[in-house]
Amino acid sequence: MTQDCSYNELYALQVLDDSMEPEFPLNCIIVIEPSEVCASGAYVIISVDGERLFRQWVRDASGQVRLVALNPAYPGLPLDGTHHKVEGVIVQRNIRRKVKHYKPYEENHGLVN
Repeated sequence: MTQDCSYNELYALQVLDDSMEPEFPLNCIIVIEPSEVCASGAYVIISVDGERLFRQWVRDASGQVRLVALNPAYPGLPLDGTHHKVEGVIVQRNIRRKVKHYKPYEENHGLVN
């Protein structure tokens, strides 16, 4: 982790696949806050065994953590036995100027299901 002032600066990325549809469609823009921590249900940018992924971080009742793609065509990924590091949390999505905010430090983004 770097200690310069840019470490906490938000940055934007464009979604380049359909793994997180329908919530994050192809070509939408996501805004990431650099962070190594998040609550269950948060959307994260994470490095797993050298591969960078955009997935949902889910912790079950037994404490096991897995990554979930919202598109059922993509398999889930248990994190046990992997070398992984959360690089950032998604705090905003922009689809054709329609913005949605997320709360990555609250369980399930603070949304009521």
